[in-house]
Amino acid sequence: MKDANLLNRRALLSLCGAVGAATALKLGPASAQPAPITRAIPATGERLPVIGMGSWLTFSVGDFPAERAIRVDILRNFFARGGALIDSSPMYGWSEEVIGYCLKQLDYPGALFSATKVWTFTQLLGVSQMNNSEYRWGVDGFDLMQIHNMVDWETHLQTLLQWKAEGRIRYIGITTSHGRRHDELGEVLKTKPFDFVQFTYNILDREVENRLLPLAADRGIAVIINRPFRRGALLDRLQGKPLPAWAGELGCNNWAQFLLKFIVSHPSVTCTIPATSQVAHMQENMGANFGRLPDMQIRRRMFRYVEDVI
Repeated sequence: MKDANLLNRRALLSLCGAVGAATALKLGPASAQPAPITRAIPATGERLPVIGMGSWLTFSVGDFPAERAIRVDILRNFFARGGALIDSSPMYGWSEEVIGYCLKQLDYPGALFSATKVWTFTQLLGVSQMNNSEYRWGVDGFDLMQIHNMVDWETHLQTLLQWKAEGRIRYIGITTSHGRRHDELGEVLKTKPFDFVQFTYNILDREVENRLLPLAADRGIAVIINRPFRRGALLDRLQGKPLPAWAGELGCNNWAQFLLKFIVSHPSVTCTIPATSQVAHMQENMGANFGRLPDMQIRRRMFRYVEDVI
């Protein structure tokens, strides 16, 4: 088991540096896969693969053995393809318990970067909830604890700072999935010592490029991107639409990889967390963890193409 105290369907580097990292290969047997694309966490320099995994809805499958077995296989593929960061929350139903079950079946892979959230009011309930999350995951502490949707964030921040000082968690973060909270979130990030921030960004929802992404870069805050596919709606709208002929130059074989590479090629993004309930979709998602990242010119070409075909 990894000790954190020690070290929907689908940090900070300059863009040139990120592209260089994307093309690096690990030396090893001929059968070894390329090294995943990684980004540094600004607070420490620790590197994370750019494709993580979310668990909202997709892992809340109760105690059904067949459904749990599928999730074990999803996580097996995630780690086999260079994955590390798994994101969850107490508000995601059974997801934390199912993640814990899956990790136990896989003997707690050493690559795991565990990330969950506190989502309640008052210090007492927050501490209780975080303790319960540790129990459900089966971990001794989390790599990252986030304040979910900014709920009672001032209260929880004091607890998280204390726990970080004590070594119970390694990083602290804050999240939102609502655009209406962006102004408030920006003000919080200006003055409070968060290591991570999580919000929504995708090829059609690019408002955060104007303020939150530059602010995170200026403040040295790692960025996790949620809802990369608009909860699957983007993939639905693109179904049957042709990928551009030049997508192959980026190593993109499907729309999921195209959309994910657009997100993680932004120099201020540390990773994104697509969620899935299918092994095949996990394999597609993780394909974006390798190969070439688009530069700024190609990024513009990408979103213009998508805007034209949708």
